[in-house]
Amino acid sequence: MSNIRALRGRAHGEIPTLTTDRLQLRPHTMDDLDVLIKLWADETFVRFIGRRPRTEPEVWKTVQSMIGSWALLGYGYWVIETRPAGEFVGEIGFLEGLRPVSPAHTGTPEAGWGLSPDHWGKGYATEALEAALRWSDEIFPDKRSVCMIEEDHHASIRVAEKCGYTFAYSTSLDGGPIHIFERIGT
Repeated sequence: MSNIRALRGRAHGEIPTLTTDRLQLRPHTMDDLDVLIKLWADETFVRFIGRRPRTEPEVWKTVQSMIGSWALLGYGYWVIETRPAGEFVGEIGFLEGLRPVSPAHTGTPEAGWGLSPDHWGKGYATEALEAALRWSDEIFPDKRSVCMIEEDHHASIRVAEKCGYTFAYSTSLDGGPIHIFERIGT
């Protein structure tokens, strides 16, 4: 926990909204809860994110922690939606997961993304991650972030590599192998 305490003073009250040509990254609202419950119950979606559907209370707690991360750390997750229609696409952002991995990356923002299977293969993940990383390059003092990707999740590995992440090391999480990628921003 000592590394997490070093993040004090980075918090702020306003969650930014980011836009790209096709997407908007915006703060979570209560109106997102139903679509998020449906998304996290989808076995195809969770295949590479914990490998099990989440219950309604688990999704609710996750949304609360995503919003709380902004207040505590000055970064967190956004909802991704299409522009201008506002169709839900997924979630993306940065977290401090205090992951039980070795070596630990506590104190380094961890990028993550998850898109509804209906929106896979459209380039949305890359577009959203590029927007989030432009923002993070201005916010994170050392401009370093990591992401954790299951070794057989080739689509997410491609997204990470397109956006400047490089393989750092393999470790295990929850008894299974996982790859850690890192990026130093510009």
